[in-house]
Amino acid sequence: MSKLPPQYAFTDLSDYGRTAGRSIASRFKNTSCTPIHLTTAFIVAGLLAVTCIGYGHYKSAALLLILKSVIDAADGELARLKNTPSYTGRYYDSVADIILNFIILTVIALSTETALWLAFLAFIGLQLQGTLYNYYYVILRNRHNGDTTSRIFENTRPLALAGESQITVNAMYFLYTLLYSSFDKIIYRLDPNAVKIDHLPGWFMTLVSVFGLGFQLLLISILLATGLEDFIIPVLLGMTVLIPVFIGLRKVIKSLELY
Repeated sequence: MSKLPPQYAFTDLSDYGRTAGRSIASRFKNTSCTPIHLTTAFIVAGLLAVTCIGYGHYKSAALLLILKSVIDAADGELARLKNTPSYTGRYYDSVADIILNFIILTVIALSTETALWLAFLAFIGLQLQGTLYNYYYVILRNRHNGDTTSRIFENTRPLALAGESQITVNAMYFLYTLLYSSFDKIIYRLDPNAVKIDHLPGWFMTLVSVFGLGFQLLLISILLATGLEDFIIPVLLGMTVLIPVFIGLRKVIKSLELY
């Protein structure tokens, strides 16, 4: 089930785990398993991948990172199948992702004897990349009646939806804003007029989807599995250069109405 209506859907290079994730979700549709359980499962997969990286089992780590992406797709699919949207789940998912990203890059730096300050810069770059992609994607979802548990501006605590506690939502919202607000503000200041757009062409969103976490983890997995782990942090740093490129292209599209 897409996060956008069919007429606005695009090929999302970061969403390769969707089909398998949908299959997993369908198996749990009529069980007591919740999206929160699946989010916890992808955290476990991510931590196992970190352990494998630490011990030099790079191919196993690569498989676990792919598995993590698949389960990450499954939790949202299960929420849609059960019709149980949740701000708790949305924030829990994002908080888990950013913490895992930091741990993964730190362990990769230690394993490859890369300076930790470079790993930190790569982490900042990784998060800014993902934030730009999510910024454009969430704008489209809110414009075209897509999935709306993600908001363009996370500047107010949302009211709990049916089946979740307001206290839990408030706590998860606090963690989310603590970890993400600086990245959101940077991207907004780089492209404030993006919030006024009604549409972006599918080909453009496909290009920007290389900044999606699924694609980033796929790239890390390929480099781990092929013995090129030393290039992971330099590649992520290099990809950050594409941020102003994509923002500039978005502005050209708007000025020329290249829809």
